[in-house]
Amino acid sequence: MNAPATAEQSARTAREVFGWDDLLPGQAEAIDAVIGGRDTLVVFPTGAGKSAVYQIAGCELGGTTVVISPLLALQRDQIDSIDAAPDAPAAVALNSRTRAAARKAAWEAIEGEDAVYAFLAPEQLANPEVFDRLVAADVRLVVIDEAHCVSAWGHDFRPDYARLGDMIDALGHPPVLALTATASGPVRDDIVAGLRMRDPHLEVRGMDRPEIHLAVRRHEEDDEKRRAVVDDVLGEEGAVLLYVATRKETDAYAAELVEHGRRAAAYHGGMAQKRRDEVHAAWSAGELDVVVATSAFGMGVDKPDVRLVVHADVTESLDSYAQEIGRAARDGQPARAILHYRAEDFSLRSFFAGGHSRKADVAGVWDVLRSADGPLRAKAVAEKGGRSTRAIGRVLNQLVATGLAAAGADGVRAASDATAGDAVSTVRERDEADERIRTSRIEIMRGYAETVHCRRRALLEYFGVDSPARCESCDRCDATDAADTDTSAAERDEDGLSIDATVEHEEFGSGTVMGVEDDRLTVFFPDHGYKVLARSALKRGILELGHAA
Repeated sequence: MNAPATAEQSARTAREVFGWDDLLPGQAEAIDAVIGGRDTLVVFPTGAGKSAVYQIAGCELGGTTVVISPLLALQRDQIDSIDAAPDAPAAVALNSRTRAAARKAAWEAIEGEDAVYAFLAPEQLANPEVFDRLVAADVRLVVIDEAHCVSAWGHDFRPDYARLGDMIDALGHPPVLALTATASGPVRDDIVAGLRMRDPHLEVRGMDRPEIHLAVRRHEEDDEKRRAVVDDVLGEEGAVLLYVATRKETDAYAAELVEHGRRAAAYHGGMAQKRRDEVHAAWSAGELDVVVATSAFGMGVDKPDVRLVVHADVTESLDSYAQEIGRAARDGQPARAILHYRAEDFSLRSFFAGGHSRKADVAGVWDVLRSADGPLRAKAVAEKGGRSTRAIGRVLNQLVATGLAAAGADGVRAASDATAGDAVSTVRERDEADERIRTSRIEIMRGYAETVHCRRRALLEYFGVDSPARCESCDRCDATDAADTDTSAAERDEDGLSIDATVEHEEFGSGTVMGVEDDRLTVFFPDHGYKVLARSALKRGILELGHAA
């Protein structure tokens, strides 16, 4: 391995190899930690230069830098960025679209002696050939992009990410760099545990985006809400992102906006990949005024001049909301984020986010795994059990998550002698825990929507960032008397409670303070999720206030 680089060397690499005159706040610290061999978790907002950390560190370390990235469009953008620097190491991709000739060239680069960035989707690691050849290669850095996908507490948990810890160990645990734009304290803890990071360096920067004005509008009727959403979009001359909850709504809103003369297009995960690529390209090129999308649109969006992000429906978590509004104002110029909701929307979101594995599916899958001679892939499990691959996918993930089964490059195998009945009970317990997580996230989202205090403070404190009592750039601050104090929550708190403080409760156990208000606290309990607690009740151990889960 190359000798550790100094900060001066990293800065020189940034200038001479990539053409960057200066490193942004937090980049140098993260780069130094990675080059020094430390696992590192970076939480930077969209546009704050997360990619530069692994690009410079990988160049200095040499060998192969493996970059796990969930979307092909995102991989393509990152590779194009590296290719634009003529002196940077080669960047290659191994994914479902890589043709035979390109795949051969990619492996030649990975198994050669020069530094290279190898981009893979997480599901590629389930391919035994890919896995085995990576283990044999000179991998000196593993990068996990969109690392919040590791966490069940995050807003975009992906089962393929849950298996990355095994891959990292199989590679001999080179330095691990986890990157994400948004991660609250519990999500950060999950990322560290899921990736088996060792004494990680944590670099959290720029969560506050004061250039984005925050507003929420409550409605009583759905028709009223719809009119207000359309009016907000039509009232903005710049680029607009409109997020909706369903695929059907993307088409409906896009058609209505087109009727009003706007260049609008729908985008959702059910569209053909070619059409999704067309919308993404047109949006990036400024050929569309509005993209109406589900949460499927966003990762890798690199458009600096988004002036408005409107949500026609509540998101499933404050994590996802922060991620989506963070796509505005990447140029640093003023922008707005507006959330529209009805009180019923939170119940609907909770209903649609729910779901349990069917007992018959769990028992059937478990019987197949128990009787198998070795690991099985999902397709083989489905065929042997007479079920669809989609139907048993969740079951396999739950069995692995509970430890009853183990996943590897060759598939999933039983890792326990439990009976089918025990497997059903264990998975049901896991389902119920997942439901508590979902409910908890939605209630925190409700708290943001209904807060009577500074909205930015509510958002930042959720991510463990202490903040002033007023931001002067949200609808709540607009409406309240400017005579309010400007002290932080920690300074205002008479009991000494502040963000990240630990409290005890006789029923829920030990918890971490995530938000502080005059009469209440928001506390995260690992086994019970987020709870909104009355201060007076805290001392008595009776924690229930407002919409607490």
